[in-house]
Amino acid sequence: MPINELRSIATFVKTAELGSLRQAATAQGMTPQAASQALAQLERHLGVRLFHRTTRSMSLTDAGRQFLEAAKPALMGMQQALRIARQSQEDIAGPLRIVGPQSVFGAVIWPLLDAFCRRYPQVQPDVHLDDRIGNWVEDRVDVGFRIGPSPAEGVIARRLFSLQLIICAAPSYLRRHGAPEGLESLAEHRCSAFRSSGTGQVLPWFVKVGEVLTELPVFPALTVNDEGLETEAVLAGHAIGLLTGVAAAPHIRSGRLVPLLVEHVADKSGVFVYYGSRAAQPARVRAFIDVAIELLADNPAFVLTAEELRSAEAQGREAARGKDS
Repeated sequence: MPINELRSIATFVKTAELGSLRQAATAQGMTPQAASQALAQLERHLGVRLFHRTTRSMSLTDAGRQFLEAAKPALMGMQQALRIARQSQEDIAGPLRIVGPQSVFGAVIWPLLDAFCRRYPQVQPDVHLDDRIGNWVEDRVDVGFRIGPSPAEGVIARRLFSLQLIICAAPSYLRRHGAPEGLESLAEHRCSAFRSSGTGQVLPWFVKVGEVLTELPVFPALTVNDEGLETEAVLAGHAIGLLTGVAAAPHIRSGRLVPLLVEHVADKSGVFVYYGSRAAQPARVRAFIDVAIELLADNPAFVLTAEELRSAEAQGREAARGKDS
């Protein structure tokens, strides 16, 4: 039923209840002229007169009484459905479908989920982490996280923080094998590589050379499709790895990992939150987006400054040389 037909029927029912078109217009928040037009449109659409009209009163015709008896219950049901739908937009409760990349986002999503669930316990998050970029509509996504730009047309993307790619090694690896002096010397070292779950391909290392993002092929001593597992392997000293700032930052700050060749840290990519129309979002979706921006936007926990990187590399290399001497 078109909205203008619903409005015309509501005007008819209110006029029949109040016995006055002017009073019905006031109750509907309409001008008397608009109410008169709505009623006239309904009569033309039905092909019958619904009211007997005089200058002082209005009374239902037989067709009008029959239409009122049939239309009023349906109208009340429709108005109740609209009230329920509007109420669901305002309640911070109900299901919330969230998607994000599996390989990077585990360390990010849990603190966010924990904080959100404590604030809004009536929401039921349904979280699906997958490196595959799915279909926004088919997957019934409310809020998504992705690395790089938005994966679908017609959605809004908000950048949260830069995703650094940092060459790292454990101090134990550097004591045994030394540190690479340049990108070209990485061929002499044991390196880890990441296999994309989406494509099955072993990814090259992405490094910055000058201001250009460059693909650096590696010959892996270890290949995994999970960043958590790769991080553990690098921490254990089995290989040098290219890790994201999300995974590496806390270990670099604690001294468990040493950043290497930091002039080549790639940071052109970013982590984005994306969502649908601002106007049509339920309150639970708006609340989750607000918490995500509050906790994640420009969060220094996931991004190392240039000075932090340089200092950590210098200290790590010095410590490794000290152990060798």
